[in-house]
Amino acid sequence: MESRVDLPYFHGKDDVEGYLDWEMKVEQIFTCHQVSEERKVPLATLSFQGHAMYWWTSLVRDRRLHNDPPIQYWNELRSALRRRHIPSYYTRELINKFQRLHQKNMTVEEYRQTMELYLMRAGIREEENITIARFLSGLTFEIRDKVELLPYRNLNDLVQLCIKVEQQNLRKGYKSSSYSSSYSKVDYKREGKKNDFEKKNTFPSKSLDNGKEKEKDKKTNTSHTSTKSSDIKCFKCLGKGHIASQCPNKKVMILRGQDIYSSQDEATTSSSSSEDEEEASEGESCEVTYPYNGELLMMRRVLNNQPSDTLSYKM
Repeated sequence: MESRVDLPYFHGKDDVEGYLDWEMKVEQIFTCHQVSEERKVPLATLSFQGHAMYWWTSLVRDRRLHNDPPIQYWNELRSALRRRHIPSYYTRELINKFQRLHQKNMTVEEYRQTMELYLMRAGIREEENITIARFLSGLTFEIRDKVELLPYRNLNDLVQLCIKVEQQNLRKGYKSSSYSSSYSKVDYKREGKKNDFEKKNTFPSKSLDNGKEKEKDKKTNTSHTSTKSSDIKCFKCLGKGHIASQCPNKKVMILRGQDIYSSQDEATTSSSSSEDEEEASEGESCEVTYPYNGELLMMRRVLNNQPSDTLSYKM
């Protein structure tokens, strides 16, 4: 009695790589279980799902209509599947990719696996020396320059040497990157200290500049205020630079009766020349009115200032 064989499902999608992987897996299972040629086609067609199942059903019907013999062997089924899922230009494109293959950003192991996959899918068979030369030409310069100086016997030895060189380069790159990062940190600290020192040194100069600017502003403000105050005129003494309420020349008028009045300073320290000028200005600026009836004396304007305690009226 033959053993049970379970094959992976095939959905018939337009994926060349997916179909080739399924085909390879099926052939491995047939070889492992030693499946006879009569059972290979029925077992393979039982794994069809979706579009693959529809395709197989229509193929069997068309062969019956055209009186073609049914497919009984695995080689015939594999050829029909390849015509259905693999385009005619696939092998040509695969060979072009194989000719242009280089390591670039791949690791050595990934580079080797890709080369072997292209050889197998394209059905290329070449001598090992040619494959070794092709493998060397696609390596990066850093690995190839070192490996060419080392002895090796076959492709496997060459791949192992390339992997060792690659690991050494990675270790060197890690050390150099760590050293550069630590060096940059030291430089950053030094620069930070320099910047702090410069800030401390530049701070007093900035304060001096600010003091100078403030002094300039004060000078401009005082000059501006002085120009304004010089335009002010006092209506009491007819002087400039102050107003009547702030006039330093304070006068007191004493009424002595019948058109006789006199003025007297409150401050005794003023000079005689200033008294004469003040009396003249008071005579010009003061206006005295007398009552029309009775003994009451009324005065409308006295020196244009507020009454003080020293002002006295004589009835």
